[in-house]
Amino acid sequence: MNKNQTYIQHLQAEDVPWHRLDTAYGTAADFPAYFHTLWNMSDPIAVKEALTEIQSSIEHQSTLWHSTPFTMIFLARIIEHAIPETGKNACADYIINNLLDFFALIADTCQEAEEMEHDDPLPAFSDLLQEDYLGPETEDEEAEDMRYEEGILDDILYSFWYYSYEVLLSCKPLLKKLEDTPFHKQAAELEDML
Repeated sequence: MNKNQTYIQHLQAEDVPWHRLDTAYGTAADFPAYFHTLWNMSDPIAVKEALTEIQSSIEHQSTLWHSTPFTMIFLARIIEHAIPETGKNACADYIINNLLDFFALIADTCQEAEEMEHDDPLPAFSDLLQEDYLGPETEDEEAEDMRYEEGILDDILYSFWYYSYEVLLSCKPLLKKLEDTPFHKQAAELEDML
């Protein structure tokens, strides 16, 4: 297992400064609460809202954000947590079905990015959390806009796609666990994309 795979496997939500990672609509400050809602799999309306908020925030018109690769780690863990509840919990089934489709969208987006001219990715997934790349400590739209205008993130943009795809590759064993479930076809199609 290389250092990036180890990082993906061991990263804890509290180790990620979500409030300093951008999304399509601000920061990912609310993501830990969304993860908690999904993990509990108990309130269908809250689960649907959490998934909608996350998905619309970390992918928009084939653009991925600083928060995307980190979010993908926890979404993969949520799928794995939901698998034993397949057929017993409607929320679990909804989560798995929805996230498999979403992961296929991310895989397709990452493959499109691979075909374009891009910089090399950062050497390590954890490099994405270097202080120079993080957003301001407090919500400051002007400071956030300056990061893009000054090109601070230009040299790491491709890393958003690269490490999101690395997370998808780490999901292959997880996809095998779906072979005897109603989601086997979706899982097999996603695996074929990776």
